[in-house]
Amino acid sequence: MNKPDANSAWAKDRAHVLHPYTDFSSFHDEGSQVIDGASGMHVTDTDGRKLLDGIAGLWCVNIGHGRQEMADAISAQVMQMQYYNPFGHSTNVPAAELGFWLAQNAPGDLNHVYYTCGGSTANDAAIRLVHYYNSMRGLHRKKKIISRNCAYHGATYVAAELTGILATKNSFDRVGQDFIRHVSAANMYAKPDDMTEAAYCDHLVQEFEDRIDQLGPDNVAAFIAEPIMGAGGVLIAPIGYHRRMREVCKKHDILYVADEVVTAFGRLGEWFASESVFDCQPDILVSAKGITSGYIPLGATLISDEIYEVISRPQCEGGVFSMGLTYFGHPVACAAALKNIEIMERESLLPNAATVGEFFQSCAQRLRNLPCVGDVRGKGLMLAVDLVADKATKAPLPVSAKAGERVFKKCVDNGVIVRPVGDRIVLSPPIIISTDQCSEIVDAIEDAIQSAEFV
Repeated sequence: MNKPDANSAWAKDRAHVLHPYTDFSSFHDEGSQVIDGASGMHVTDTDGRKLLDGIAGLWCVNIGHGRQEMADAISAQVMQMQYYNPFGHSTNVPAAELGFWLAQNAPGDLNHVYYTCGGSTANDAAIRLVHYYNSMRGLHRKKKIISRNCAYHGATYVAAELTGILATKNSFDRVGQDFIRHVSAANMYAKPDDMTEAAYCDHLVQEFEDRIDQLGPDNVAAFIAEPIMGAGGVLIAPIGYHRRMREVCKKHDILYVADEVVTAFGRLGEWFASESVFDCQPDILVSAKGITSGYIPLGATLISDEIYEVISRPQCEGGVFSMGLTYFGHPVACAAALKNIEIMERESLLPNAATVGEFFQSCAQRLRNLPCVGDVRGKGLMLAVDLVADKATKAPLPVSAKAGERVFKKCVDNGVIVRPVGDRIVLSPPIIISTDQCSEIVDAIEDAIQSAEFV
């Protein structure tokens, strides 16, 4: 079969493919950037431009692109056994081996895994498990979930309602409003200037307590939180926040769900960040993205022994645990995850992410000197740059300026891919990145912002 013509692919895509987060004000004229090659830290578009991938595809290509070992492992599993029905008492070797590894390496007693096809479905599964858990305990009113403003938990219907980014909901019908509520994001950049970090943490924890009291502790089932908010702006909570929120949950018999779709598998230099980085032991932990480094879709919802002990009882005579997906524990995806983990361990990529991540954060601080940069923040290999009209007041740039999009396009001209989210630039490079490549990303952003002349 001949390789499709690049122009033909662009035209067919524009005519037939409905992309995530399409900007229809420009899509019909501009179409899509077509990427048709990838290796290591770089991708290549159909114009032949080699671009440093500053966003790891979408928070996920942790071990880098185009690894032959991954292709070989995937191919070998396809030839051994590409798929078999996972329902009932049937399994496959990679799913069992990955489940064992997850239980050994996840924090605390998160010893049981429910597989899905990605982060959104893993978060949906977490909420359904929370509800089932309380039903099995006879607590049929205890079903409300508290999420946070600016949170991103996915695009399936329930996960989209858990998400606290209002711009994702314009004109979309919403489900789950009867049982999903939100509290404030833990946003250090937005806190009052005269409030200390400790006082801000007190304020957020008290708001959470007040919301529980408002809803009634007997009605609240779970709190869901990303250790660091990703798509919502790389928002890092004040010191002690996650531990204290967990303590509030424990006091009121509320489950703590950690959405580690982004932070797990190395982005912060750890397999999982909740306990090791933020001193918070969740009852449920959700992962995806980096679990296979994006080579094949896979999600995993990990639950505690306490939850499993309750939900593993037969709910009635002849009753079964009636949750499941056709591609649950898909053998090829699980084989890819196992090879991905092997590569991370052998190449010491977690320590690399921690060490290079510190350099990345330090290097990026020089962007604060630019007149339209309000904040530069992050941890490990997660970074955000906020563009503003006024540094003192934090006033936003006009929407018409399309600041983020202009910086993105100039960075592409400079040979680097960044992610524009409104007036914010988000970075999440593969964890194989070097310090020189970190500097290259920051140089490209600095030049792009200086060239844009927003203010």
